[in-house]
Amino acid sequence: MRTVYKGGLLFDGHGVPVEAMAVLVSDGRIAAVGPASDFEGFDGEVVDTTGATLMPGLIDCHVHLCLGGEADPRSMREAMDPGALVLAALKRAQVTLAGGVTAIRDCGGKDYLEFAVRDACNSGAQVGPTIRAAGRMICMTGGHGNSIGRVADGPDDVVKAVREQIHAGADFLKLMATGGVLTPGVNPEDAHFTFDEISAGIGEAKRFHKRTASHAQGTEGILNATRGGIDSIEHGMFMTEECVTEMVERGTYLVPTLAAGHRIETDDALRSALPQYVQVKLERIFGKSAQSLKMFYEAGGKVAMGTDAGVPFCAHGENARELEFMVNAGMSPLDALVAGTSNAADLLGVDDEGSIRVGNAADMLVVDGNPMVDIQMAARSQNHRMVIKRGAVV
Repeated sequence: MRTVYKGGLLFDGHGVPVEAMAVLVSDGRIAAVGPASDFEGFDGEVVDTTGATLMPGLIDCHVHLCLGGEADPRSMREAMDPGALVLAALKRAQVTLAGGVTAIRDCGGKDYLEFAVRDACNSGAQVGPTIRAAGRMICMTGGHGNSIGRVADGPDDVVKAVREQIHAGADFLKLMATGGVLTPGVNPEDAHFTFDEISAGIGEAKRFHKRTASHAQGTEGILNATRGGIDSIEHGMFMTEECVTEMVERGTYLVPTLAAGHRIETDDALRSALPQYVQVKLERIFGKSAQSLKMFYEAGGKVAMGTDAGVPFCAHGENARELEFMVNAGMSPLDALVAGTSNAADLLGVDDEGSIRVGNAADMLVVDGNPMVDIQMAARSQNHRMVIKRGAVV
């Protein structure tokens, strides 16, 4: 099957959208990109994108397929048997794809159950986004995520935990540098792993050519992870100028996950449904993710889109809204789109996605209008005309 998309604007994942360009898709790959005039008289299928923009499919660098956005995700997760949890995770992945997101990074699941979903989607056995998965997040004793993560203490044990995740089939490693909101008894501002511990884990991951991400909300934890060589800081709420300077110097990505707190910050009724210990912590962090993103972005830092989909009231399938939240926080529409496409692909290490160029997978999104003029065209699924995965319309 050979298909040409032409008539509207083309955003390639890097520069401003351009007119009068066409994209030829063949066997699930982008076969040609060139002036629309080159395809006059084309005898295959033609998709008219007039009044729309053809762009790469979006990439979400921070989701949790084993969580479904419930007010108390821990209780939900523990109540489901493994089979039901796998099926629920697959449905969440497919809903995410239908929302315009063609690749995701799962930042911590349960007992490696999400690996079955990853393998089914990546192999084509099931329709779904490309998935990269971390397996068990690695945390200290009593640390954030300890109920489902791999608990490790001391550099040697952290190294062993990294090896275990790699042996289990993890695509990348996630290390918990600080406390978090959803774990009782921990402070999001506290550093958890010491510098020696987290740097040992990062070094071992890199020794086996694996990328790394760190849940890092407090300042000291952000600095520990950054200085240890982490590839991305997730959340980064209590970022300082020192954090920004060191991250920019090292080329460390920020994945701001603004969507994680959006509905809770704007809806008192939802907030009141959360456990009391969560509500108390939230009062200290409201608005800080956006402030940190603005500071980091204005300093020239690298940003990749991520939502934390699956945490309370952060729904799978609405991932694209993160683009809108990033623009509201101060990013330009173009830079938000780059964060959700080519930058995200770079962070995940998926070399053939995130950009519309010859040889790449035909993972694309057709949106009404021009998202450079109105980011909601890309950020809201009601404005999506078509989602294409490996050349097939979803």
